[in-house]
This record gives sequence, structure tokens and C-alpha cells, in this order.
Amino acid sequence: MVAKAQAYDELYERLDSKEGVKDLYRLAKQRDRAGKDVQQVRLIKDREGNVLVSEQRVLSRWKEYFEELMNEENERERRTTGGEIVDQEVQRISKVEVRAALKRMKNGKAVGPDDIPVEVWRCLGEKAVDFLTRFFNKILESERMPDEWRSSVLVPIFKNKGDVQSCSNYRGIKLMSHTMKVWERIVEARLRQFGFMPRKSTTDAIFALRVLVEKYTEGQKELHCVFVDLEKYREGQKELHCVFMDLEKAYDRVPREELWYCMRKSGVAEKYVRVVQDMYEDSETVVRCAVGVTNGFKVTVGLHQGSAFSPFLFAMVMERLTDEVRQEAPWTMMFADDIVICGE
Repeated sequence: MVAKAQAYDELYERLDSKEGVKDLYRLAKQRDRAGKDVQQVRLIKDREGNVLVSEQRVLSRWKEYFEELMNEENERERRTTGGEIVDQEVQRISKVEVRAALKRMKNGKAVGPDDIPVEVWRCLGEKAVDFLTRFFNKILESERMPDEWRSSVLVPIFKNKGDVQSCSNYRGIKLMSHTMKVWERIVEARLRQFGFMPRKSTTDAIFALRVLVEKYTEGQKELHCVFVDLEKYREGQKELHCVFMDLEKAYDRVPREELWYCMRKSGVAEKYVRVVQDMYEDSETVVRCAVGVTNGFKVTVGLHQGSAFSPFLFAMVMERLTDEVRQEAPWTMMFADDIVICGE
């Protein structure tokens, strides 16, 4: 592990130089080429590791894998209590909110089943803002979005590690309606008022961890890391223990009952809880791969992969479910599905 860290340091120093600019472009091209090559993968393996040749069997395997993953029930007992309900009146959606949500959307993104890109709304200018404001207020009032938004297209994306023919080495990204994503961003912006910090990244957590480690090493204290093979820093009177955790397929395995519970525990108005519940009701998807498109199937577990709203919802779940852990441990740092727990 020490050798790996040293190799990374040397790589960063080289990339930071003038000569490193060419290396940077070369690495970027290699990564882009690797992603393109994966799109040409037409043969995959079944559960037993046998290579499937028939297009129909390949499609069946993709459907089988993602259908099981996205409907996998947690072994723990389901939560029956939903938390304290907050009956709070919510304001109507304004044109300012719609403009802000449209501004946050990126151009050139793959469209969902409706084939309507966000660029269409941008081209219509204020007419689109007027229409969407009325439209979203109807959804907010009825707590029911269009049924067409419940369908998505799931595209397997290779993780750039492991066997390229193994389904487990792919992450499923859902292509959803862009108009639904605008709706998600409006709801997300409103939920952020409940105390969550936007525009944070792993850099913030890494910086905090480095400061913590430096304080201990400066004081001639010992550092222990679990799951990371690091040697002890220095002998001292106290020890700092760090546990690094990476939750596997975290988004796909979030029980939705836990999401509703965590939203209520965070003090979110029940109106918004019902709105988010509606986003996940009767959701279904198909898998699109190199050989075609599978039959559709229901998705009953987990958050929507590819949704701009999901990272925020996942952060809310982790924040609430780890309350007790963070009270016991002196320092706990979390970003998405990466967790570091530190203690003496």
C-alpha cells in the first residue's frame, strides 16, 4: 500500500509538469477508448461463468441480473414505523425555481423513453417556464406525476475493472425523462433547506482526514487503518484507529421504507415525502445493451441510478441511519457510499 501511495505521488508530480500535459491527454484518450470498447461487448457470461453466444440468452441474462439486483429484499426486518409526520404547508412552485432547475440541467445528455431533451425547453424560453410552472404545480397539488415518467431505459456501464463479460462488473445507469429530472431538481432544491450541504466533494473529506492524521503524527502518536494496509506511523502514547468502508452497490440496495423514514426523521414535510414516494411508485425499466433491448421489469428496491436527485436522497439516508454511530465515534466522515470512522 505504501508503494501504491508513492506511485500515485510520482504520477501526480509528473502530470503537474509541462511534460505531463501530454501524459494527461494520453490517459484521457485511453479511458475514453476503454469505454467505447465496452459498448462493443456482445457476449457475456451466465451465473456459472459460461459464455453466452445467443442474443436471446444474452438479453435474458442482462434482464435476470438487473431484475434480481433491483428487487433484492434486505434480510433485516422491515421498518414498520414511519417516523414523526410533519404536516407543514408548502408553497406553490415559482417561475424562479423552474428557471433555476433548467439552468442546472446539462446539454447533450442521453434522453429517456420520451425522447425529449432539455434543450427543447431551453429553446422555448419563457413560454417553457410558464408552461412548466403550471405543470409542476399540478403535480405538486395532486402528488402524482405522469405515468410515462415511471418508465426508464437502463444502460450497463463497465466499471473499468474486472471481467468485461461479467454482469456484476457493470453499473446500471437509468435514462429517464429530462422533464422529470427538472421536476426532481425543484424538489431537491426545496429539501436542501433541511440542513444538507450542497457542492461538497470527497476532497473536503480527504482534507479533513489529512488534518486529523497530521495532528496525530505531529504529536508522536500512532495511526492504525483497518482495510487499508498501512504501517504504523510512530510510536506514542495514543493511537488513532481508522476504519474505511465502501458500501457495495449502495444505491441499488436502499430499502425504500428506510428512505421515507429518514425523510420524516429529518423533519421533511409530509407533502414532499408523498411526492418522492410517487417518483418511485410503479417504476419499471428495460435493459439496453449491445445486442438489443430486454423485456421490461418492475423496480421495487433502491434509488434511481442516473438521477440527479439520488445522491442527495442517499446522503439523507446515510446521515440519519448513522446518527448513533457518529455519536459513539469521535470522528466520522462520509461522502456518498464512502465512510471513514476514526477513534482513539
